[in-house]
Amino acid sequence: MTNDLENNLKEQERITAEIAALQAQLASLQHDHGILLNMQQALGVTASAGSTVVPSPRKKSGGARRPEAKKPTAKQPAAKQPAVKQPAVKKPTAKKPTAAQPAAAKAAAKKPATAKATSEPQQPTLIELVRRHLAEQSEPRSAAEVTEALVRAHPDRGVQTKVVRTTLENLVARNLAHRTKQGSSVFYTLPEESTQEKTEGTDTAE
Repeated sequence: MTNDLENNLKEQERITAEIAALQAQLASLQHDHGILLNMQQALGVTASAGSTVVPSPRKKSGGARRPEAKKPTAKQPAAKQPAVKQPAVKKPTAKKPTAAQPAAAKAAAKKPATAKATSEPQQPTLIELVRRHLAEQSEPRSAAEVTEALVRAHPDRGVQTKVVRTTLENLVARNLAHRTKQGSSVFYTLPEESTQEKTEGTDTAE
């Protein structure tokens, strides 16, 4: 039964860690999706604005025959036909988005999520929090009291009394905590050696 309790607790912690990691990945993907949609809309407007069809300049027809000029007489010189110049039509040049721009924007969008993931310290396990709390107490504490203290200190962990009681029983089974019963209430304490090591470690860190 002790092994089953320990395996159950480890499985709960593993699943909780996987859920937190999946939620972080989902938030990052949603953020990237929003940025890519904005980029797609911006690029679509630019492409439609630059895709205007401009008529090509007219070319002189080679099949049309020029009217034959009358041979000049001795008294009257032949008149030259003026050449008609067609106005040159300038094609508007639309700036095409380069492939480097979307890649750079996507990389910039992923940087905050990566920096956020690396900057967040790894949270301690529930076992560590329970042992740390018991080591700081001078008197035995019940599972409900430990749960209440952990909820105040870590409101984002969603600590439950049932899980804390299972953790305490697991520590008792591994001789890492003592259990005392007063009437119908059960209280838990750490061994004196563990409490002394915890106090010495705190003094050394200071």
